[in-house]
Amino acid sequence: MNRQTFAELGIGPALTNGLEKAGISTPTEIQAAVIPLALTGRDVIGRSATGTGKTLAFLLPLFQKINPERRESQAIVLAPTHELAMQIFREAQLLAENSGMPVTTALLIGDVNITRQIDRLKERPHLLVGSGGRILELIQKRKINAQTVKTIVLDEADRLLDDNHRTSVAAIIKATQKDRQLLAFSATMPAAALEKAVGLGKEAAVVMLEAPTAVPPEIEHLYFTVEPRDKIEFLRKLLASLQIRRVLVFINTSAAIEETVAKLCHHGVAAVGIHGSSFKKERQGAMESFRDGRAQVMVASDLAARGLDIPDVRCVVNLELPEDPQAYLHRAGRTGRAGAAGLTVSIVDRTEEKRIGFLQKKLNVKILPKRLAFGRIVD
Repeated sequence: MNRQTFAELGIGPALTNGLEKAGISTPTEIQAAVIPLALTGRDVIGRSATGTGKTLAFLLPLFQKINPERRESQAIVLAPTHELAMQIFREAQLLAENSGMPVTTALLIGDVNITRQIDRLKERPHLLVGSGGRILELIQKRKINAQTVKTIVLDEADRLLDDNHRTSVAAIIKATQKDRQLLAFSATMPAAALEKAVGLGKEAAVVMLEAPTAVPPEIEHLYFTVEPRDKIEFLRKLLASLQIRRVLVFINTSAAIEETVAKLCHHGVAAVGIHGSSFKKERQGAMESFRDGRAQVMVASDLAARGLDIPDVRCVVNLELPEDPQAYLHRAGRTGRAGAAGLTVSIVDRTEEKRIGFLQKKLNVKILPKRLAFGRIVD
């Protein structure tokens, strides 16, 4: 187990004090591996599972290296979705507030009034966080001086280097000085994405942490067997029984997500959904409703939920089992974070029930059969 402190990694007292205010005292594995490398100015490519602290792994060295006295943009963080960009922006603002460091950040994403963003850029924020398309547009309009940027971060790099984003990302990198630093992170890094990332950098250090092979012991695993047509009605009854404020429900297809949300809302359950084909404003509204407690239930696909830090999720429900055991692991890992107790529930039909045994054996985890009786969970 890592026993290093942030100070030993090279992080200064203002930032370490700010982290302590947020209840963070010990670096995670990815932070301990990346921060010393990043502070030297070296390019770094890092892979680490969702929820392991990748955002602070790049924000801390960025803050450490930014000179607040220089009124110029010194770093850019690119994200493949508006939600992830907003999440990084909020974390950067919180870090500045807690540490007392006068590091300013601007959020630059599409589908937002560009005039206001241009006005914000006149204040010369130190850190720019946003989507590749909008940041490239602002560079091309000469509203961002890319020549002052010392570091570029690609968060969820495998997605930023796919066919939808790669052109704008490459153009942004090309607009900066050749000696700029490149940091690239992802929860998964297939060989093709790794090759593309390595090609963008200069003798990058590659940090590949193994994906977890075990679910945290604080998470309890249950399953209920019902008829396929009764799944959503059973989910409604289960939610009433559990009385948990924030529940994340996983489904495999976009059409089923919309149907589930509609049926839950019809029965008085405050539910929202996100999937790959959701419009950006819909996704943003759903995330805000779930985060601030207006919605009790978020229904999502694996892809839509990837990269999103959804705090205080005490229960994950598989309304459809994932095909891949690793996906079950990732879903379950959405709850029980930082040592807190969590619950993963699978609602299965007779056909899916056979996969429970396979998951137990593959993941070495006990998934206990339960039933609902008079509004209570019983053996």
